[in-house]
Amino acid sequence: MTRLTKRYDKFLLTGVLAVGAILPLTAEAYVGPGAGLSLLTALWGIIAAVGMALFFVIMWPIRRMRRRRKAEAAAASAGESSTAQARTAQDPESPPTTTRVEQTQRETPQADQRS
Repeated sequence: MTRLTKRYDKFLLTGVLAVGAILPLTAEAYVGPGAGLSLLTALWGIIAAVGMALFFVIMWPIRRMRRRRKAEAAAASAGESSTAQARTAQDPESPPTTTRVEQTQRETPQADQRS
């Protein structure tokens, strides 16, 4: 070791001993029941939020696949292959197209609108 390294070793040893002497050996603190329960509630809330986020991220593709299969089965049983039903079978979560909106309006009779 060089003379410069020995000098830094002394500073390092002195610094570690000084920090060790300053830190207390035991914590002289009291956490009351209200603060402790608040901390645990916040911790469980964060854990539940992260868990639910992971659950929904994992379940989203599965849910979409199940809806697509259900729509394909419904289209196959109906025996019709119109454009609107083909779009529904491909992606049941797509926004409604004009054809689907018009078809829905034809199926549900609306009452007379008076102004």
